[in-house]
Amino acid sequence: MTILCVRFQLPPMYEAALPGLLGLLEEFTPVVEALPPDGALADLRGAERYFGRGAAELAALIRVRTLAHHGVDCAIGAGPGPMLARMALREAAPGAVRVVPEAPGAVREFLDGLPVRALPGVGGVTARTLCEYGLETVGKVAAAPLSTVQRLVGARAGRELHEKANGVDRGRVVPNAVSSSVAAERPFTRDELDPARHRRALLSAAEELGSRLRNLERVSRTLTLTVRYADRSSTTRSRTLAEPTAHSAALTAEAYRMYEALGLQRARVRAVALRAEGLTSAEQATHQLTFDPVDEKVRRLEEVADRARARFGPRAVMPGTLAA
Repeated sequence: MTILCVRFQLPPMYEAALPGLLGLLEEFTPVVEALPPDGALADLRGAERYFGRGAAELAALIRVRTLAHHGVDCAIGAGPGPMLARMALREAAPGAVRVVPEAPGAVREFLDGLPVRALPGVGGVTARTLCEYGLETVGKVAAAPLSTVQRLVGARAGRELHEKANGVDRGRVVPNAVSSSVAAERPFTRDELDPARHRRALLSAAEELGSRLRNLERVSRTLTLTVRYADRSSTTRSRTLAEPTAHSAALTAEAYRMYEALGLQRARVRAVALRAEGLTSAEQATHQLTFDPVDEKVRRLEEVADRARARFGPRAVMPGTLAA
């Protein structure tokens, strides 16, 4: 079995191109799982037999077609399972293909020298615990007795970690729709310290999310905020909304609350991103009626603004803060 993990090198705020790129992958196999905002998994078991080509050849062909048809380059990792394909992608250079052969010896050779943090599900705390006992590489974890790993990280987590370190990949590709979430990112031209500019970027991203959700006739149950810093680290926070919504004002208010809770205090921010998740049909959503005339007025204005944007472009109507 060969799985491809593809990461498209999309420009910021260009997630709308992902459905077309997924369609290109579906020309090779119907088993494609979207990984928004810029990636996908593809199961090539049938494609290798049908086209008479190996994973490396098919991956190279996919890369050429994405460049020719969409003007987008990509990096690709290939392996016997989703976990190994994802790990191969991390080792792939931009615009390159990294293949982990299915032979047990090849899998072992690929995994042994990697830091233990490279294994999916291993966070900072688990990695520090393992390193304190000399298990700083995947190969050392694989060679350690199962009982030792379980004593360090717990019975269930230890068993899963030991299996992953030995190349046992129980994942599978689950076909899905890219519209399960939508995202908007706002990068800064330089590392930004000003909280007012951070909030303006959040307002812009929330306005875009609300407009896109309403166009898709979807509402979101969960909002996720990601803040990326100058040192390439990031902070991510998610909150379940009081009610599923596509209302820009509600999304903006929740984004502001998550941002304030971070207490950044002069953090050098490189980009902020909002993701609306848990999308459901707007027709099936409920809305708590209020006696607040302002809320009803804002929602009616939102409908008018959406019609204006559809006719005259996305910048036809915007909050005064963003227009300034």
